Amino acid sequence: IFPSLAQAQASVANEVYQELGQPSVFLFCPTEYCSSLCSPSPSKSCYLLTLGQELLPGIGIIWTGPKVVSRELSATLLEEVEGVLQRRPVIWDNLYANDYDCRRVFLGPYTGRAPGLMPRLRGLLLNPNCELQANFIPIHTLGSWFQSELRSCDHPDHEGMETATALEDNQGTQEGSYSPQEALELALLDWVAEINRQALEPGR
Repeated sequence: IFPSLAQAQASVANEVYQELGQPSVFLFCPTEYCSSLCSPSPSKSCYLLTLGQELLPGIGIIWTGPKVVSRELSATLLEEVEGVLQRRPVIWDNLYANDYDCRRVFLGPYTGRAPGLMPRLRGLLLNPNCELQANFIPIHTLGSWFQSELRSCDHPDHEGMETATALEDNQGTQEGSYSPQEALELALLDWVAEINRQALEPGR
């Protein structure tokens, strides 16, 4: 019936979306959900181009970044993806995911995400460690990143943000921008306080 996989998927997704009354949150995960799965690239992928044209504009499209587990997310990549999908992507962030190797647990701060990304996102989902308690620092520092992004949205200066990103590796974090190290230290203080609080509960 359909000339391509993308058109088949878009048709089914559109029908379900409309049948459900076009809910405010309706997410579609494409077969090509990161740059490494695109052929030859996101901007030249016939599959993604078709989805961008065929999917109804109210449907959010999930994207994980350059790879399935992306160490970095840049505004340049998100701009390219937005152009192809004709909408801002919903980032499914696998930075902390360990369901593919449960011998590993990721406890570091939320990092590798350039400042000024929020205006290019429709949303962000964090795929956490499988172990519940191991996610205190990831979620806490994600909150710090989010608050920093909100402040930058109140005072937009994208050119300045890009400059800050370029300088960060050599000169440290710019004043007022998100600092993974500072976010980690705040998270550790709150985590220790939470552990101490739980230790005092009856039956602990």
